[in-house]
Amino acid sequence: MKRTFHVSTAILWGVACHGTFALAIATMFVGIHGGMLHGFGGFDGRLAVVADAVLVLQFPLVHSFLLGERGRRVLARLAPEAIARELAPTIFATVAGLQILLTFLAWSPSGIVLARPSGGAAWLGETLYVGAWLLLVRSIRDAGFANQTGFVGWSAVVRGRSLDFGPFPTHGVFRLCRQPVYFAYAAVLWTAPVRTPDGVLLAAAWSTYCVLGPLLKERRYLRWFGANYESYRRRTPYFVPRLRP
Repeated sequence: MKRTFHVSTAILWGVACHGTFALAIATMFVGIHGGMLHGFGGFDGRLAVVADAVLVLQFPLVHSFLLGERGRRVLARLAPEAIARELAPTIFATVAGLQILLTFLAWSPSGIVLARPSGGAAWLGETLYVGAWLLLVRSIRDAGFANQTGFVGWSAVVRGRSLDFGPFPTHGVFRLCRQPVYFAYAAVLWTAPVRTPDGVLLAAAWSTYCVLGPLLKERRYLRWFGANYESYRRRTPYFVPRLRP
């Protein structure tokens, strides 16, 4: 009975995780592309600025907290104790998806458009935006879709296996820099075809997190992988990719 309960719980979390992830990606694609002009937040003026600032900050703050020791203990309380460790990545990915949905759906747009390219400039903007997304998808693939999307957690419970993230990635785009996922995410933020103050605010804040946030991850990797990761770190740039591996 316990085995059945654990498997059922893992599958439910898996469905919630991947459903939330898909909705978050679609909402983020549309929201950034449109310059954050389509949110459903009902605030105006200064209240809108404050509300949007809270939405911008909640993602990096909660994200970083959940990656720490205290955050992992919080995640562990959201699943049965026997499978809490395995489900932690799935729950973490679900929370991240909900945070992204909250940001883009609850946004209070300023309605101000700084630039909306047309003609050839518009085509160039669309190409750069799609290219940034393709780079993000490639980076996530090289990092491991199972790890990045929470699949690694619930699938381990279903298969009755221990949680295994595998070795840290050094292939593909990870030969060009150590944080290609964060670099690609920043590129997505800055290549939005429609330029607005809202989009600039979001891009500036989240790009800062993309640069600084992985420093904490690198500390964990040094603790877990020791000399192997130190060797990789010495020969590979941190954030900005080099042209050739």
